[in-house]
Amino acid sequence: MVRRIVSLFRNLLRRSTVEQALHEELQSSVALLTQEKMQEGLSPPEARRQALIELGGIEQVKEEVRALRAGRLLEEFAKDVRYARRTLARSPGFTAVTVLTLALGIGANTALFSIVNGVLLNPLPYAEPDRLLALYSRTPNYDRSSISYPNFQDWVHENRSFSALAAYRPNDFNLTGMGEPERVPAEMVSADFFPLLHVQPVIGRTLLPDEDQIGARPVVLISEGLWKRKFGSSKDALGQSLTLDDVAYTIVGVIPADFHYTGINFRQSDVYTPIGQWNDPTFRDRRASMGAFAVGRLKPGVAFEQAKADMDVLGRHLAGQYPEADKDTGIALVPLKQAVVGDIRPSLLVLMAAVGFVLLIACVSVANLSLARSTRRTHEFAIRAALGANRGRVVRQLLTESLLLALAGGGLGLLVASWGMRAALNLLPKALPRAEEVQLDGRVLLFTLAAAVLAGILFGLAPALKTSRADLHETLKEGGRGLSGARHRAQSVFVVVEMALALVLLAGAGLMVRSLAKLWSIDPGFEPHNVLTFYMSVPSTIDSPQVVRAGWRQLHDSLNAVPGVQVASLNAGAVPMANESDLPFWIEGRPRPSTQAEMKLTLFYLVQPDYLNVMRTPLKGGRFFSPHDDEHSPTVVVIDESFARLHFGGQNPIGKHVNFGILNVTAEIVGVVGHMKQFGLDEGPTPGLAAQCYLPMAQLPDRFIPLVARRVGVVARTAGSPLAQLGSIRHALGQVNTELVMYEPKAMDGIVADSLAARRFSMVLLGTFAALALVMSCVGIYGVIAYLAGQRTHEIGIRLALGAERWDVLRMVLGEGATLALLGVAIGVVAAFGLTRLMTKMLFGVSAHDPLSFAGVAGLLIMVALAACYIPARRAAKVNPVVALRNE
Repeated sequence: MVRRIVSLFRNLLRRSTVEQALHEELQSSVALLTQEKMQEGLSPPEARRQALIELGGIEQVKEEVRALRAGRLLEEFAKDVRYARRTLARSPGFTAVTVLTLALGIGANTALFSIVNGVLLNPLPYAEPDRLLALYSRTPNYDRSSISYPNFQDWVHENRSFSALAAYRPNDFNLTGMGEPERVPAEMVSADFFPLLHVQPVIGRTLLPDEDQIGARPVVLISEGLWKRKFGSSKDALGQSLTLDDVAYTIVGVIPADFHYTGINFRQSDVYTPIGQWNDPTFRDRRASMGAFAVGRLKPGVAFEQAKADMDVLGRHLAGQYPEADKDTGIALVPLKQAVVGDIRPSLLVLMAAVGFVLLIACVSVANLSLARSTRRTHEFAIRAALGANRGRVVRQLLTESLLLALAGGGLGLLVASWGMRAALNLLPKALPRAEEVQLDGRVLLFTLAAAVLAGILFGLAPALKTSRADLHETLKEGGRGLSGARHRAQSVFVVVEMALALVLLAGAGLMVRSLAKLWSIDPGFEPHNVLTFYMSVPSTIDSPQVVRAGWRQLHDSLNAVPGVQVASLNAGAVPMANESDLPFWIEGRPRPSTQAEMKLTLFYLVQPDYLNVMRTPLKGGRFFSPHDDEHSPTVVVIDESFARLHFGGQNPIGKHVNFGILNVTAEIVGVVGHMKQFGLDEGPTPGLAAQCYLPMAQLPDRFIPLVARRVGVVARTAGSPLAQLGSIRHALGQVNTELVMYEPKAMDGIVADSLAARRFSMVLLGTFAALALVMSCVGIYGVIAYLAGQRTHEIGIRLALGAERWDVLRMVLGEGATLALLGVAIGVVAAFGLTRLMTKMLFGVSAHDPLSFAGVAGLLIMVALAACYIPARRAAKVNPVVALRNE
């Protein structure tokens, strides 16, 4: 038996198929032993059974042989890697260009995938995130609107689908008593907010239900950042007082720094107070929403559709119970992740496809270089084949070199991705939801490895197959000189593919540039240049509405006296593209709606008389406010041209009266102004809420004065850079009242630019990808033309010796490059014509098949390609025929 096992090993070393050798030897051994057992008198079945028992160890031999085979494969692979490393080290130029090209392609893909992973793929960073839903009020004007707090309280008590519901809305406080007074961002939350998200405080506890109601002891949660900044991370901070708007709040807990929530109207804050303690009358009015939103956690086993049906029933019940406020309204449910991500998904998927094109171009470019390099190595591989190396061995060696290059490119690509990801997020942080969750995690690293391996196979396979098919006899006879027609065609095909892919990316980038150009040329309805916006917080000790109004006038006069300030106006909610508020109304003389839900809505802005001069919005008819429109004069209102068109048609609205429901006032229309684009430059001609009106701040009803007085806005037109005037303005405000806090200063130009952040994000990335594609494509066509010209040195020398002009040579070489470029552009135009339709929602004022964009990028690509071809063409035209023929 020992001899047979030794024979088995020998056969295995001679055979190429391990399983076949094992099978044959096993059958032979079983037959021999069965015959021996039968000679001992056993029946054939019993003899075979005994033989199989004795040969049971053959499976162990089988495993050992497999291990031996695997060891041999690993040893051969290690030899391939060592040889590939030495070979690549002998070609430092080729290696450096290849690794750098792959690093750019893989790095760009990794950077964008890390964004897609953080925004779209990763679950929300909360326990059981699939059970979290965002809740909105659904009205005739909005599919998703803010909610009224009384309705929210009814949702909490009467729903059957949620284990917890929490409401929240932003706020601001003056923090005093701890050094220089400062304005701190705050969020009012209900007691279940942090427990619902399973957020554990660093120290202390979260809010209690008894603390989330009117009259309860003022308590506050602070952020870890404020804890470190004001208390040095001391645990003694618990139980201490924090003075916010002159009210002492007791600190009960510290929220960790890694807590992030990206719901609508939620912001990371320094302090969190109980929303139920806010006793503002308007907030407690079921007809008003006051910017509150809600989040809920489903009970175990409750499906989304079941919860939706439950809340629909509850919405109808509230509409019947409170028809004045809730008629024709309902409750909208949206998975929290969907609500957070919003409309960014299509744009990210388009960008992911675009960056995939970049990687393809990188692979094609490197494949071209590899094919040219492998052509010079045909003699080497022919000798190896003559010495016994088969085709598979040659392919494996070349693929090993490709994979080694790809892995090196992937490693360097990680550095490129890390830099690119940070650059993209720093450049346009507001364009992405969940931006703080984007990072290079394990999934991104796995993606990079897969991209590197795939790239290595893609760019290495074609050159390897081409080289392995070389004619041994012809190659040895020619000494490796020359370029086969097949390789020539392969390289030409690669160039055409590069050019086509580059044109698709350039077309996408061109369309985005044209869209942004169209947007920037749109009149927003105001003049944003040299306009400064900021907010002021006034002391909470308000004596009376009359004192507040007098203070507003004093502030107005002080601001307008500041050197460098041409004109300034106080306002409330009157910064376009930054915030908005709406009011229900009906036109006097027409049937009054039976409920508020049946009234029309209009955006409204509380302003002073100089507001129109600051914003330079045109006056279309009548007049704007004057200082005489104060609390002692009849209430007046100015409407915009959209309001006039929608609600008065061809009639003259001047002198007509408008009734505002919640304000309980009737105002006379005294003027019509131009429409301001409140929702961004890409606001459509008929948005859901187009009508706008202006009310004088001085005529605001007394009961709303305390609400507005806490946060007063300012718009000021300056002589120079708006932000350069902050010092003098802050000094002027300090002379009026040392307790005034100025915060959130912004240039109006910046606000307009921020409204285009998502489009600029897409344009910047597409433009970057297109630039990479353009560079790699031109490098590819340069390399091919240079190599072809070098291979034809002998032919060019003969042409010149026979009397050809150098211009003829230049034209011949340029003609080859131009032919490849034109063919690639033609194919690219056809492909782009179909693919750019996917960008329709990302464009504005430009067709996805815009001929100007297509013609422009096609012309650019052809010109750059010809420029890349000119250098090798010029070099070929300068060939000395004597030297060329002597060298050959």
